[in-house]
Amino acid sequence: MFKKTLLLLLLVPFQLLFAQTNTVIGKLPKGYTPEEVGRKLAYRFVDGKHLLHAGKWISYPETFNWSGALKFAAVTEDNELIKLLQDKFESLFTTEKKLLPIKNHVDLNMFGSLPLDLYQITKEQRYYDLGLPYADTQWELPENAKPQEKEWHDKGYSWQTRLWIDDMYMITIVQTQAYKVTGDLKYIERSAKEMVLYLDELQRPNGLFYHAPDVPFYWGRGNGWMAAGMAELLRYLPEDNENRARIMEGYRTMMKGLLAYQNEEGMWNQLIDKPDCWTETSGTAMFTYAFIMGVKNGWLDKKTYARAARKAWMGMVNYIARDGAVRDTCTGTNKKNSEKYYYDRARHSGDYHGQAPYLWCTVALLEK
Repeated sequence: MFKKTLLLLLLVPFQLLFAQTNTVIGKLPKGYTPEEVGRKLAYRFVDGKHLLHAGKWISYPETFNWSGALKFAAVTEDNELIKLLQDKFESLFTTEKKLLPIKNHVDLNMFGSLPLDLYQITKEQRYYDLGLPYADTQWELPENAKPQEKEWHDKGYSWQTRLWIDDMYMITIVQTQAYKVTGDLKYIERSAKEMVLYLDELQRPNGLFYHAPDVPFYWGRGNGWMAAGMAELLRYLPEDNENRARIMEGYRTMMKGLLAYQNEEGMWNQLIDKPDCWTETSGTAMFTYAFIMGVKNGWLDKKTYARAARKAWMGMVNYIARDGAVRDTCTGTNKKNSEKYYYDRARHSGDYHGQAPYLWCTVALLEK
């Protein structure tokens, strides 16, 4: 009896080692499944401290980590996690209300996407009422607007336009969420028009994007914001939208370009086109998310891009520590016309910039 019990104890870990989850990128072994990865990262966020913007308001990295954890909880039907994340938000209605971002910048208005996520999960009106004004004010010209802001507004673009590639997730995510909860086409249509402006101004022939018109460098996470933003927008943009074909063209051109720069680990570098630059996790996760969404929705060739996404995912997971902290994530980064600036950016572990897109990937792999 003792020998039989010992044999069973020895066999269990061995059998678990080969437990797999089947996904759009193929079967994933134990330790690499989206359920395991998502749970580790999402529950880690529950006890995390606030990451503030300018020391005053909830930041966009925290917002997107929070929403990523919520979406993971929803897709896995983890009601315990949903409750924990909802409880974490509750103080923003009361004692921490001062941490709600003001509505005057792309890096702040994006916050509206989080309460709109909560509204879709809980159907509580207070989340809708909190979130929607962040989408509306992105197109409502303030009285003290600067001349350039007024010029953008008069052309039908957001007065917050600045032609930094980061914007094409910040703007897209809140406008798309507003469309989802209201059904009002104005939100998705103006987001699409904005996306075409950025495509025309910043995308290069190799499919990648300069950080800004005056900063000719292919920064990893910046390009990641574009990749994820286009994938998110295309997911909900009506087929008959006049700008859909242009956005799809830009998306596919970028995805093709990224294939050429995927490194031996299956990941991408801090400066995408520089082989000697360091491997960076947040941009990699965003590109992987865009690949997965493209394969799932039939926008990309399944054989080619599922293989690339799988290689990236297997590489990405190796950068997660035991405590769920993603390492080698580029610190918060402004634009600067200096190649050295991007090479020398600090690499953080557990930075919300990296945690969030990893969660997006888990959700993309799990969603039916």
